[in-house]
Amino acid sequence: MSRQHVLLVDDEPHVTHVLSRKLQRAGLDVRIARDGEEAQRLAHELIPDIVVTDLQMPRVDGLGLALGLAASEQTCNVPILMLSGRGFLLDAELAQKTRIVRILEKPFSATEILACVREILESSTGTMTTGQAA
Repeated sequence: MSRQHVLLVDDEPHVTHVLSRKLQRAGLDVRIARDGEEAQRLAHELIPDIVVTDLQMPRVDGLGLALGLAASEQTCNVPILMLSGRGFLLDAELAQKTRIVRILEKPFSATEILACVREILESSTGTMTTGQAA
């Protein structure tokens, strides 16, 4: 079985360092982007199995990234785990336009992120869930 690909997007290097190590130790292949613009380019090269992205970033934020991925035939089915430091609510219309399947609010641990990533990758439905990881 080939390794599953995670595109990790955050403008804070310490966050990407900690999360990428945790995900790699779990057997996932991780690519890192520093903003939504770079992530869109990498997503089209890689076609990841999941995108884990921060909401607030320079240039193109996480929501802009989600909309951009949804607009492309190549990446429209890639599920997105959104990380938010402020109570981000996804309305039904936006949920249908994007593949944001889960939103985690800070603070969270690398272990919680890994659990969410595994859950999303194993899920066949990809339905939206919100809140803290179990």
